[in-house]
Amino acid sequence: MHGELTPEANLAACEQRMRRARVPDAVIHHFARQYEAWRLGVTGRVPLDEVDHTAAGDLIDLDGLPLPAHAHRQALLRRLVVIKLNGGLGTTMHLDRAKSLIEVREGRSFLDLMARQIEHLRARTGARLPLLLMNSFRTRDESRAALAGFENPDGLPLDFLQHRVPRIEARTGRPFGRADDEAAWAPPGHGDVYLALHTSGLLDRLLGSGYRWAFVSNGDNLGATVEPRLCGDFVERGRAMAMEVTDKTAMDRKGGTLVRRGGRLFLLERSMVDPRDMSTFTDLERFPVFNTNSLWIDLMAVRVALHGGLLELPLIINRKRVEETPVLQFETAMGAAIGCFRSTVGYRVPRQRFAPVKTTEDLLVVRSDAYRIDNAGAVRPDLERALSGPPTVNLDPIYRPIEAFETRVPHALGLRGCRALTVEGDVTFGRDVQIGGRVTLRAEKARVKDGARFADGAWRFDGKRWVADVLG
Repeated sequence: MHGELTPEANLAACEQRMRRARVPDAVIHHFARQYEAWRLGVTGRVPLDEVDHTAAGDLIDLDGLPLPAHAHRQALLRRLVVIKLNGGLGTTMHLDRAKSLIEVREGRSFLDLMARQIEHLRARTGARLPLLLMNSFRTRDESRAALAGFENPDGLPLDFLQHRVPRIEARTGRPFGRADDEAAWAPPGHGDVYLALHTSGLLDRLLGSGYRWAFVSNGDNLGATVEPRLCGDFVERGRAMAMEVTDKTAMDRKGGTLVRRGGRLFLLERSMVDPRDMSTFTDLERFPVFNTNSLWIDLMAVRVALHGGLLELPLIINRKRVEETPVLQFETAMGAAIGCFRSTVGYRVPRQRFAPVKTTEDLLVVRSDAYRIDNAGAVRPDLERALSGPPTVNLDPIYRPIEAFETRVPHALGLRGCRALTVEGDVTFGRDVQIGGRVTLRAEKARVKDGARFADGAWRFDGKRWVADVLG
């Protein structure tokens, strides 16, 4: 009998579960619209013949923008708030805690460096500049504890909470699992940032305290710092929203991109593209830039849109298996809000503003001498390789768990002269190891001695030493 529940009854069960968990009504209503869309077969797919290239003026180069005068710069920053998305657990690295607590460089975690960036700007400009984390239920307590010594102005909190919604059984449409089981709930994507600001009361509180604009970025992107030139242009031209984009490389072919659709800028995500059109979507000439997930937002424009019911973001259906059961997660992307406003733009920024850490391979690169921490706490490419971009690193799957990675790569590698590094097998690295050019290391199990140097080519460990691999 339980398996014969109607779709209406299944949705009602989801809504009841959310009410008992004290999920705000606005979030319940939003979830219900997503559920009905899924029932009606909405896939979120966008035919590529419905989108156009960006037009003249849609993309503005950061390098061409002037630096606002000192007094004007201070006035802008006095009304700016910085929001960092901090809900991730780093599951790609097999973490079950906040990814932002990982040590990045010199004993400092992501959170340490975020706080350092804000404190530096406050000291230099005299701005209030609050730092707000959007935490998830899983990251909140430990992140707040890590920032216990950091204070925001105007009595503002350190964070606000991302909502959670039920996972859905893909086959039946019922809510998955037991309501008191953590696995029964999922985050609704970072597009929830707007509703989370609203339902927490923080949006109105910020506006009431004189804050008007927000810079929002991923917590794991330590290259995304407050840039006065972008802030100045954004404010002076009265924009509602702007998205930072950067040039695609072969590594970024699948990244979401800015296009025109229906007369407005539109964020076209890979999940929206029919698999048969994927080769076109990944064409670097047709879609040359990708979304870095760093946004500039007019908080008043967001408030007006929310109250007018105009901030409806495209549905993303994330399919997963939890406890061997196929489930669905209804999500949205915060950058998709750019399609909800008329006064928008894409800011084309250099690669230096995009240094995310999603995997242990990314972590290896950011910890190496290919990157440095500047005086403001930002992680930037070393000056010698700023134009060439980060080295490409491919590690054996055994390095994916953070603990396994830390054991095998306990010291920073020298990658300043490296273009690409591939490691096949179980290799542990000593101190002061330098990699130059394009290098492949192959071994069943081996250790690289302190001070070792590898130049262009493939190298194999023969049980005693590293030798050139003729098969490489």
